[in-house]
Amino acid sequence: MTPTTLTATTAASLSRAPSQLAGSWEAGLLIFIALLYLAGAVVNPTFFGSPEGLHALLRDTSRVGIIAVGMTFVIVNKDLDLSVGSTYGLIAVVFARLFAPSFLDFGIVATILLCLLLGAAIGLLNGVLVTLLRVPAFIATLTMLFIGRGFVLALTHGQAIYYSGKAREYPLFFHLGETNVLGFNNQIAIFAVVAAIGAIVLAKTRWGYETFATGGNEQAAVYAGIPANWVRIRAYLISSLSATVAALLAAAQDKGVTPLYGVSWELTVIASVIIGGASILGGRGRVVGSCLGAALVVLIDKVLREGWPITRTVVIDGESIAVGARYTLPAGAVLVFLGVLLVIAVLIEPYLIRRQVITRFWAWLRRRPPPAALEMGGVALEGVQTKGAMAADMALSATGFGKFLARRDALAIILAAVLWLTGLALRPDYWWNLSNTFAILLNYTELALITIGLTYVIAAGDIDLSVGAVLALAGSTAAYFLKVLGADPMTAIAMGLVVGMAAGLVNATVTVGFKLPSFIATLGMFYIARGLAAWFVAGQQLTGWTEAYNLIGRKVSDVLFYFGVTLPPGIIRNVTEVVSVQTVWMFFVAVVAGVVLAYTPFGLKVCATGGNLRAASYAGINTSRIRFLSLMLAALCATMAGLINVAYFRSFNPVAGQFRELDAIASVIIGGGSIFGGHGTMIGALAGAAVITLIRALLQLNVQGFTMPQHWINVFIGVILIVAVLIDIWVRQANILGTLRARFAKRAPSGAASHG
Repeated sequence: MTPTTLTATTAASLSRAPSQLAGSWEAGLLIFIALLYLAGAVVNPTFFGSPEGLHALLRDTSRVGIIAVGMTFVIVNKDLDLSVGSTYGLIAVVFARLFAPSFLDFGIVATILLCLLLGAAIGLLNGVLVTLLRVPAFIATLTMLFIGRGFVLALTHGQAIYYSGKAREYPLFFHLGETNVLGFNNQIAIFAVVAAIGAIVLAKTRWGYETFATGGNEQAAVYAGIPANWVRIRAYLISSLSATVAALLAAAQDKGVTPLYGVSWELTVIASVIIGGASILGGRGRVVGSCLGAALVVLIDKVLREGWPITRTVVIDGESIAVGARYTLPAGAVLVFLGVLLVIAVLIEPYLIRRQVITRFWAWLRRRPPPAALEMGGVALEGVQTKGAMAADMALSATGFGKFLARRDALAIILAAVLWLTGLALRPDYWWNLSNTFAILLNYTELALITIGLTYVIAAGDIDLSVGAVLALAGSTAAYFLKVLGADPMTAIAMGLVVGMAAGLVNATVTVGFKLPSFIATLGMFYIARGLAAWFVAGQQLTGWTEAYNLIGRKVSDVLFYFGVTLPPGIIRNVTEVVSVQTVWMFFVAVVAGVVLAYTPFGLKVCATGGNLRAASYAGINTSRIRFLSLMLAALCATMAGLINVAYFRSFNPVAGQFRELDAIASVIIGGGSIFGGHGTMIGALAGAAVITLIRALLQLNVQGFTMPQHWINVFIGVILIVAVLIDIWVRQANILGTLRARFAKRAPSGAASHG
């Protein structure tokens, strides 16, 4: 090929802009879906070989696909919405509460309008938090996920709500979830309409142009006159309203709701959009690809859940009889696979799409020049690193008590003291009792252990959303070895440590080695570890093993008694009867971790890495090593908490550690840590954990016969996390109080002069 020909070919290829509606990636997805469906038909012909199987796939894809349409706008904007699953569940529950005769008994029109208003309000709140209030998207929407899930459980009281009788009075709406005269479910047609509208809007309208521009380069978009904040808020509105529409279709189909609606759907939807070709870096994505990604994820889910037919041999009265059966994966296995799928889907972006592996291979087969490589800048998202807005260091000029108040952890220490005194005032009969005080301390120990490790991670500028799930994974491993395999306590502890640290190793390797955003890597591990925990114990609670293991969760006096040691009456014996082994161990770990963080070069490097990653690298700090070790430490602390949890309760429950990641993040932020990295003290983190523990204890306190239900407590803690992050951003980072004081100080002299 001559240089002239090469130049012409290159110019021609550069002049052809890629289609914004669909392209070769969507064609490849369609072929892969067809091949996977054929494989499913071979493995399980009873389901996938029938028209009903295809119809069920399209019907179930419809709701996921509708939410994926809205999520595409968010991800193209370089944002993330982790709240869509809980929004879907909450809207369905609110619909049931409003419509069901046993509750408010509203009409169908009023119910739908109120649900749409609620969906819009959730989207608007997400958008305002992320744009105007500058809360990192994964923190804002993760908190909304937990708050929404708390509302779902609180409004349903853990029970299903049905309204099939009343639904017969409104056939026009409820027919939307049923099969029409053409033989297919109406949800499929609605999905097609929503997908078509979404694809055209994103690809062919000004809204789409503004979305791509904002996601590609927000600062350049602002310079070009695009209202970037409104574009991002609008995307969250579209995402939330898409989840609302899907929830209304589910309400029409099922004529009822359960507390499990929408659980882990955010994982399914995000994986669908990324598999569909959208970039986690923002600036690229197509609705058609997201819809095909949804179909692929739902198909994989169905293949795993439906299982495949097998033949079992049953012995009856000494005679062997072959019976047909179906093999399905254990509880939690699907969640594990979806978590792995999310991580793989995000890795497709930098290592397959941006390197143009398929295009280069196709060019090599045709013996043509490879396409020009795209710019490779990694996939680490901005948002968890500091942007340089630091609060004024008032501690340098303050003296006396003012020096303490200027500390970032002063608020947590004061708040912990105030909360303890509040409990003493409300219930002195309970609060002043020494055994009850140490019972609260036992609840504090688990959270404090997790918080110790997470302090390092957040100070280093990362986040770990998997600590609660790793706690459950380590606990389930120990319980499995103790109960099922009959292992000795030391073996069970060792295996729990191995599995928990393996989870931390995966987190650290994917985050640091593959340069994946830490919140995406640990979000994937959140689902993987939680699924594995349920898989190991087959979704059941395990109990009944040797008491020797439980000693790590017992009081010191119980341990001494186990080894035949009896203390004489006195203060030492009284202390051993209320202090537990896990409390002693937690304080030991906290002291070591606190000294390392505050007084050693490693601790200084952790804060330097989180404060400014690039500057720390220029200063010769191995930032990758610092972040790697911090994530490993977080996993180690969560693992220790999981092993102690099993010993303390003398059993393992698959829901162990639920919501603990929310509590731990709130503890670190309340304790003076910055969600943007660069700050953190062990005293502050422990004080923050004490604040969360005392708030939970106060809310559960029986005051004149009233006790707040547990599910509302989780909502309350979620609100506290948002408030803590806002305080960090606006009071500490932006120093808004200092700015106000400066303005008042300037006005005061001028006012006095004019008065004179």
